[in-house]
Amino acid sequence: QVQLVESGGGLVQAGGSLRLSCTFSGHTFSFYAMGWFRQPPGKERELVAGITRSGLDTYYKDSIKGRFTISRDNAKNTVYLQMNSLKPEDTAVYYCAAQNSPVLTGRYDYWGQGTQVTVSS
Repeated sequence: QVQLVESGGGLVQAGGSLRLSCTFSGHTFSFYAMGWFRQPPGKERELVAGITRSGLDTYYKDSIKGRFTISRDNAKNTVYLQMNSLKPEDTAVYYCAAQNSPVLTGRYDYWGQGTQVTVSS
């Protein structure tokens, strides 16, 4: 059974940075494309970034392009989300997700428990 555990969330001032990590276990990490989602207070969950199995292809939501970077280390079974120039509107619960697919799609099979990111103004 695939398990995903996020870490690295917290409280940061606007303009600051955080790096989220998601550790994957229970299957072969390199078989899975990975994504980061977020759910702001009172809003629906949205896809923020995605990365293919190899790490060669990525996807970013328009509002975070140039500020966030998704990456993965297949040797460490971990996917990262580096978040720079954070804004109060980035405040949300951030979720890691996995899909057993050679390409990025909108359907993810496994989810982590989420980590809170709060950006103060």
